[in-house]
Amino acid sequence: MVLGTQHATGTLQSGGRPVAQPMQETLLEALQQHLAMELNASSAYWALAVWFAERELRGFSRTFKEESDQERNHAGLFADYLIVRGQPVALGSINAPKQVWNDIEDILSSVFQMEVDVTTSLNQLYALAEQSGDVRTTVFLDPLIDNQTASEDEAAHRLGRWRLCGGEPAALLILDAELAGGKAGPAKLAD
Repeated sequence: MVLGTQHATGTLQSGGRPVAQPMQETLLEALQQHLAMELNASSAYWALAVWFAERELRGFSRTFKEESDQERNHAGLFADYLIVRGQPVALGSINAPKQVWNDIEDILSSVFQMEVDVTTSLNQLYALAEQSGDVRTTVFLDPLIDNQTASEDEAAHRLGRWRLCGGEPAALLILDAELAGGKAGPAKLAD
């Protein structure tokens, strides 16, 4: 039996794990690609944490370190899910993260785009799971999509706040202090 191919219900994977529902090869590959995307995002956020730490901006540094940890945890969720489904966890290569930036807006724009890309990937996974009739995967993805939408909102908020400040150096210190104090989230009007 070849790993990663569709299996009949009730068959055993390598290691003896029973497979309750087959997984289409295209969905498996897409899940593995998304896992790699999460690991690359973790690496990118780690590089940003270092960049800001080198510039004594501890609020930004801590925030991006936490983001790095979260992305690595998301990769772990995908690995756990694949294992539960009796599928192999294929780890792709992690790209060297960007470490040279033009300015703060360049950084925050890149972070926002990275979050948009992850959201798009999750939505594509969801659509692929629906097309495959793989309800288990849609159920797995539901809370991840909710959390990802919130992450995208936070990235948009940080970029919007920086643009509102007009790139003023003093504003950078204020934003950094807000991040350090944990009070940098978007305004919420609902309870």
